[in-house]
Amino acid sequence: MTQPATILYIEDDDAGRLMIQRALTYAGYRVVAASQSMHGLELARTHRPDLVLIDIDLPDMSEAELMMRLRAEPGMAAVPVVALIAADRASEHDRAARAGMTGTIDKPVDVATLTKKLEDYLTGHHEPPDPSALAPVRAAVNREIVQQLESNVRELEAINRDLLRLDQIKDDFIQLTAHELRTPLTTVYGYNRLVQTSPAIQEMMARSPEVQAVLSGLSESIERLNGVISEIITISRIASGRVELKMGPTNLHEVLKRVIDGYAQVIEQRSLTLYYDLDEWPSQFFADSSLLELAYSNLLSNAIKYTPDGGAITLQATVSDGWVVTRIMDTGIGIDPDQQQLIFDHFYTAGDTQLHSTSKTAFRGGGLGLGLAISRGVVEAHGGRIWVESEGCDEERLPGSTFTIEIPLKTQIPNIHMRRSHGASQRPGSR
Repeated sequence: MTQPATILYIEDDDAGRLMIQRALTYAGYRVVAASQSMHGLELARTHRPDLVLIDIDLPDMSEAELMMRLRAEPGMAAVPVVALIAADRASEHDRAARAGMTGTIDKPVDVATLTKKLEDYLTGHHEPPDPSALAPVRAAVNREIVQQLESNVRELEAINRDLLRLDQIKDDFIQLTAHELRTPLTTVYGYNRLVQTSPAIQEMMARSPEVQAVLSGLSESIERLNGVISEIITISRIASGRVELKMGPTNLHEVLKRVIDGYAQVIEQRSLTLYYDLDEWPSQFFADSSLLELAYSNLLSNAIKYTPDGGAITLQATVSDGWVVTRIMDTGIGIDPDQQQLIFDHFYTAGDTQLHSTSKTAFRGGGLGLGLAISRGVVEAHGGRIWVESEGCDEERLPGSTFTIEIPLKTQIPNIHMRRSHGASQRPGSR
């Protein structure tokens, strides 16, 4: 049994497209329809039609460009392309001819004779159009494309300038807001310290567990808010390239010990096992110890956050070829490959924010999405790099993640610092 011919019909008028589609289907043709030229090209690749019927006035592409792109599709060089044109417009006949179309059918369409005309085009012996006849059309289409690309480039440049301006406004607003919040917070912090050290309040706390719980909760909330504001200020400086390293002698195993001590209670509460050897971490090193402590604290916090209770975290350090290479490995849920770059972006948080937890150390706890971004900024400010490796995210299999940091090992004060301290005595480790 002979397969029915496939007709690709491209028409942006919904009513007209539906009428002709029904008439052709009733006549026994297989019809695939599109309302736009780009969709029509996709259908041409998929269905390889025996004939293409198009409206001469499609809004998204000129007839010449559409014709060129149809002819460029595999197997479409000799397929008849017929244009629907207004009968009283001679100019549309000329446009169809210049575009190299096989023929035309006048609108309004006479459904009774439509199938006879299409059958003539389907069964007629049409040779492929002469390539030389399409040369002027190709030149005109190329000019149109170049003009459109130039217009698009100018538009994108204007949009990019607006985005950069808005991004700067956002960064300035975030930093200004953080500083504005820190001012009253400093006052609140001071009054809280006065309250905590007041003999009368201390006596009340000793007599009443409720008073002690209220004041302890107040202090913890103030510390938490102060930490959030500090994160915002730090990331603002990193984003704007205003990180000021205070380089000095740094003992990395002391830095690590302080970081571990800060999470000792959480690690015990969640039955996590922490493996480390402080002797692996170099003791003679020049860096900004405070910022490095912040970076490692964020990484350990991240490992705790995504490792289920009872899991293990391993901290390793090696010195090789003038580099300090440290790794934070966990037995947690892992990270999908498509997120392994995104997690270092500002304010990026993995998972559904609707399930956001206020705890930064509970399993899958929350945060502002700044910890890893800060860590990357600190590492890069030291001339190093940071990356993560993981097989993927799986809450049952628990593939884990490995964060690796490489930082150049500086065992003496960089020359720039020595030039700034003429006449001063040499610091430990300098020559």
